[in-house]
Amino acid sequence: MSSLSRELVFLILQFLDEEKFKETVHKLEQESGFFFNMKHFEDQVQAGEWDEVERYLCGFTKVEDNRYSMKIFFEIRKQKYLEALDRQDRAKAVEILVKDLKVFSSFNEELFKEITQLLTLDNFRQNEQLSKYGDTKSARNIMLVELKKLIEANPLFRDKLSFPSFKSSRLRTLINQSLNWQHQLCKNPRPNPDIKTLFTDHSCNPTSNGARPPPPTNNPLVGPIPKAGQFPPIGAHGPFQPVVSPSPGAIAGWMSSNSPSLPHPSMAAGPPGFVQPSSAVGFLKHPRTPTGMTGMDYQSADSDHLMKRIRTGQSDEVSFAGVAHTPNVYSQDDLTKTVVRTLNQGSNVMSMDFHPQQQTILLVGTNVGDISLWEVGSRERLAHKPFKVWDISAASMPLQNALLNDAAISVNRCVWGPDGLMLGVAFSKHIVHLYTYNPTGELRHHLEIDAHVGGVNDIAFAHPNKQLCIVTCGDDKMIKVWDVVAGRKQYTFEGHEAPVYSVCPHHKESIQFIFSTAIDGKIKAWLYDYLGSRVDYDAPGNWCTMMAYSADGTRLFSCGTSKEGESHLVEWNESEGAIKRTYSGFRKRSLGVVQFDTTRNRFLAAGDEFQIKFWDMDNMNMLTTVDADGGLPASPRLRFNKEGSLLAVTTSDNGIKILANSDGVRLLRMLEGRAMDKNRCPSEPISSKPLTINALGPASNVSAAIAPTLERPDRGPPAVSISSLGTIDSSRLVDVKPRVAEDVDKVKSWRIPDISDPSQIKALRLPDSIAASKVVRLIYTNSGLSLLALASNAVHKLWKWQRTERNPSGKATANVAPQLWQPPSGTLMTNDINESKPTEESAACIALSKNDSYVMSASGGKVSLFNMMTFKVMTMFMSPPPAATFLAFHPQDNNIIAIGMEDSSVQIYNVRVDEVKTKLKGHQNRITGLAFSPTLNALVSSGADAQLCMWSIDKWEKLKSRFIQAPAGRQSPLVGETKVQFHNDQTHLLVVHESQISVYDSKLECSRSWSPKDTLPAPISSAIYSCDGLLVYAGFCDGAIGVFDAETLRFRCRIGPSAYIPTYAVSSNTAHPLVIAPHPSEPNQIALGMSDGAVHVVEPSDAELKWGGTPSQDNGPLPSNSSNPPLSGQPSEPR
Repeated sequence: MSSLSRELVFLILQFLDEEKFKETVHKLEQESGFFFNMKHFEDQVQAGEWDEVERYLCGFTKVEDNRYSMKIFFEIRKQKYLEALDRQDRAKAVEILVKDLKVFSSFNEELFKEITQLLTLDNFRQNEQLSKYGDTKSARNIMLVELKKLIEANPLFRDKLSFPSFKSSRLRTLINQSLNWQHQLCKNPRPNPDIKTLFTDHSCNPTSNGARPPPPTNNPLVGPIPKAGQFPPIGAHGPFQPVVSPSPGAIAGWMSSNSPSLPHPSMAAGPPGFVQPSSAVGFLKHPRTPTGMTGMDYQSADSDHLMKRIRTGQSDEVSFAGVAHTPNVYSQDDLTKTVVRTLNQGSNVMSMDFHPQQQTILLVGTNVGDISLWEVGSRERLAHKPFKVWDISAASMPLQNALLNDAAISVNRCVWGPDGLMLGVAFSKHIVHLYTYNPTGELRHHLEIDAHVGGVNDIAFAHPNKQLCIVTCGDDKMIKVWDVVAGRKQYTFEGHEAPVYSVCPHHKESIQFIFSTAIDGKIKAWLYDYLGSRVDYDAPGNWCTMMAYSADGTRLFSCGTSKEGESHLVEWNESEGAIKRTYSGFRKRSLGVVQFDTTRNRFLAAGDEFQIKFWDMDNMNMLTTVDADGGLPASPRLRFNKEGSLLAVTTSDNGIKILANSDGVRLLRMLEGRAMDKNRCPSEPISSKPLTINALGPASNVSAAIAPTLERPDRGPPAVSISSLGTIDSSRLVDVKPRVAEDVDKVKSWRIPDISDPSQIKALRLPDSIAASKVVRLIYTNSGLSLLALASNAVHKLWKWQRTERNPSGKATANVAPQLWQPPSGTLMTNDINESKPTEESAACIALSKNDSYVMSASGGKVSLFNMMTFKVMTMFMSPPPAATFLAFHPQDNNIIAIGMEDSSVQIYNVRVDEVKTKLKGHQNRITGLAFSPTLNALVSSGADAQLCMWSIDKWEKLKSRFIQAPAGRQSPLVGETKVQFHNDQTHLLVVHESQISVYDSKLECSRSWSPKDTLPAPISSAIYSCDGLLVYAGFCDGAIGVFDAETLRFRCRIGPSAYIPTYAVSSNTAHPLVIAPHPSEPNQIALGMSDGAVHVVEPSDAELKWGGTPSQDNGPLPSNSSNPPLSGQPSEPR
C-alpha cells in the first residue's frame, strides 16, 4: 500500500473514532495492521475477552512469527487456562490445554507436561511456582506488564504503537477544502450554496427567476456565513462537523456540538472550535444528534424552520449575555495567611468542606473512612462517625465481595448540601452516605446508596427540576443523579471511557447542567436528559482534573495534574469552550495531584511545593505563597469557608491548620470572647430550647447573657491525633449537658468505671474442640469475618462467623458463636518446629495477606506459607538457626517481608526470588516487634533489649535508635519483650513493655507514657490500638483489661476478669490475656488470647455501645492526667 493510502487509513481511523464507531475503529486497526491500540488491548485483557484479544493480535502477528510473539500468545493462553482451573471448570481447562496450549509442546515439552499436571491438583497454587498467584484481577494486571514489554520489544510492532500527530477533524477539513475549490469553479456561485450530497461534485444551479436569494443572517446551527464565492462549512446536523470560528454565547457555547473525542493524545492540537446556537433554550429545542441515531440531512425540516424563525425575528429564546469581569481590587489583609488554629484529626485527611452558613463548622473525611465535624473556633470535635455499612443485607454482591477482599475504605469526598442541613460522603468502595445535620451538631443517618461499582470518586449537590439531588461519579465510568429524599436514581450518564474523577453541577438561569472529568483527561458536559454529552474536550494535563466556578457563578476554572506531575490551573472562556488564561507558578514536577479552591470572586489558591499559592483571578502571575509555619505535605488539600475569611489546609502529621485573614481573626476572637463569658458564669440558668451559636450573629433563646454547649448524644470521643499540641482542655473531652437551676448545687464524685459483672458487657468464649495450649498470637482477618489464633504448640485455629438472622453481616460478634473451621480433609494448620527446642519456649510469629488468602507463620522452625482455604503449606523457607521471631509485610510490596530473628537481626526477604536482600543489625537481643510506616518511609524494630531502632526502607540504613526509659521506681536499664505499632496517622508509635505503654513521635521521642498502678497494678502483657486509632486496649497479667484514650493515655475504664470469665471468682482462675486483637472495623470489639488456651470476644453492652463513656460535667471535674511523671527529663505532655 502506498504511503498516501496508508495515511488515508489513519484519517479514516480518526474520523471513525470521532464519530464513536468504536468497534469499527478497532476492526480497521486490526485489518490494516497499521496501528496497535494498546489501550484497547489492555481493556480487553483486563475484561478477560480472550477471543477478542487473540483476534486483535492476529492482525499484527502470529504465534510462530518470532520468540516475542510466541511468548505473548503463551502468556495469554496460560492465564486463560489458570482462570478456568480457578473457577473449577475442568472441562474448559482441558479444552484450552488441547486446543490452545498444545501448540507450545513442540517447543518445550517439559513445560507442557508441567502445565498438564496442574489438572491433578485441587488448587494449582499448590505448585510452588504458582503459589504466589493472587486473584484474577491482580494476575491479569501482572501479566499485562509483561505483555506490554514483549510487544514493545517485538520488531513486528515497531512504528505501530503510536498514532501519527495531526490536527483533529482532518478528513472533514480536507472535504471542506475540496468543496470550497469546487465552489470556486461554479459559473454562478451562490452566497449560501445548498449542499445535499458528497457523492457528486458540487455545482451551483441558478435560481428559477434569475434573482439572487436575500442575504442570510447567521444561522446558529451553521455558524457565520462565509463570503460569497466560499463554500460554507458543513452544518451541525450534517454528517460532518463544521470547522469555523465560534460565535459569542454563554453556556450554549460549551454545549452545542458533538465535539470530537480524541483518545490518541498525539492528535490533539488544542480545544476544537465550537459552533453555538444563539441561546441555551434554542439548543435544548434542537439538540445534537444522539449517539446511535441517524444524522439528519443538511437542509432538514427543523433546520429550515429555525432559519425562517430567525430571519423573521420570531424567537422566544432567552439569550445569556457574557459577563464582564471588573478587575479585582484587594489588599494583603484579604488573603488568609495567618495560622490561627491547629486541629489533630488522627488520620490522613482526604476531603474538607466548610458549612455554608456556620462559617466555623468544618466537615472532614479521612483515609480510614471516618468523618468528623469540627468547630474550629473552639477546636472542638462536634461529631465523629467511623465508617460502617448501615445495612449489609441490602448491599449488592459486588460491594460485599469488595469488603470481603479488602476491608480498608477511604473517604474520597465529603460535601455540605446548599442549605447546610444535609451532607454527603463518597467512599472508595461503592457507597454514598447522606446525613442530616441540625445546628446542635447532631448527625443522623439519612440514606445509604450503593451508587457505583468500584470507588465513588466525587459527590455534589444539585437542583435539577427544582428538586434537591446528589450527583455522583465513579470508577465504573458513569455519572448518576439521585434524589435525596428516597435515594431513587433519576439519571445515568454514560460516555466516558475511563473512570470519572470529578463532577461540577451548575446552572445558568433556568438551565441546569453538569461538567464531568475523567482520568483520561476528558471533559464532558451533560444536560438532564438522555441525549448524551454535549462537550468532549481534553483537559490540560490529560489526567486528574477538578472544575469549580467562582462564588458568583460567572467564571469557570479547572486545576489538573498530569501523570508526569505537570500541573495546570486555568480559566475557561465559556462562550468558546477555550482556555482564557493559564496561571503560572507551579513547579515542573508536582509531587502529587494539586488541589485548588476559589474565594470571594477574587482569589485562587492551590497546594503545591509544601505551601499554599495564591493568585489574583485576573492575573496569571502568582500573587504570593504561604508555608503555614511549615509542616504541610507536598500537595496539601485546602478549602475556604464561604466568606473567604478562613482557609483549612491539611498537614503532613494528619492534622489541619486553619489560616485566617483579618476578618477571620476577628471572627475567632468573637467566638473566644463568648467562650470566656460562658466560663465566667457557669451556673446561669438557661432555657431548655435548642440553641445555635455560630459566626452569623448572636445566639437566640438564651434567658441569660451566656449559653453553654448543648449535649450531643451521638458525639464521639475526641478523635484527634496523638500529636496534639499542649494540654487539652477538659471541656473537649466530655459531653456537656446544660445545667438547669435545680442541678447547680449537685456535685458527684468522680470515679473510673470498673466493669466486673458479666451483665455489664457482651463476652463470648469461642468453642474449641482441639487440645488447649496457650494462645501466643491472635489476629482478625481483614474482612472482620474470622479470627485466627496461633497456639504455643504450633497449631493454628480459625473461627468463622456465619450469616444468620441474628448476624446478617456475618462479621465477628459476641452475640453469635462462630464455627471452629477446618477443611474437609481435617488437616490442621501446623507450623514446622525446632526439634532441639520445646515449642513452648519458641517465639511464635504470624502475618496475614491483605486479601486473607494466605498466612505466613513460624513457631521456632521454618517460616511456613499456608493457604487459608485448604490449610495446606504452599512453601517453607528460613531454616533455623536462627529462628524467626516476628514477621511484617512491606506496605508497598507484598513480596518483601521483614523478618525479625532470634539472633537480634532483621532480615529483609524477597519471597518471589527466595533471597535475603539485606540484614539489619543494631539490637542486642531477639527481635520482638516490627512496624512499617509508609508516611515516614521507615521501619521500626523493637527487641527484648528494650531498644527501638528506626530504619529507612529505601536504603535500609539505620536512622536512629533509643532505649525505652524505665518508669520511676523501676530498675534501669529495662529488659524484656517490647512491641511496637504505628497509629493510623503513621507518625506516632505505640510502644508496649510490661512496665509501660508509651507513645513516641517520628523522632523516637517519648511524648506520653503510662505505667501500672492503682486499679491496674499488674505487669502489662499486651496492648494495641483500636481500628480507628481512638483507643488503646491493654491486657494485664492479673486478667484485667484497661481501656485508654489513644491521644492522652487517659484511663477510661477497667474490665475485670470476672466480667468476661464468669467462673473466675469461684474457680480461682489465674488465666490472663497474652495477646489482644482489635476488630478491623468495629473499634469497640476486641478478642483476647488467653494463657489457658481460651479465646474470648468482648464488646460493650447494648446499653453502653462504647467503653467507658465519658461522664457528664455534673459528675465533677476530670481527674488529672493519669500518665506518669516525665521519664528522665522527658515531659509527659504531648509536644
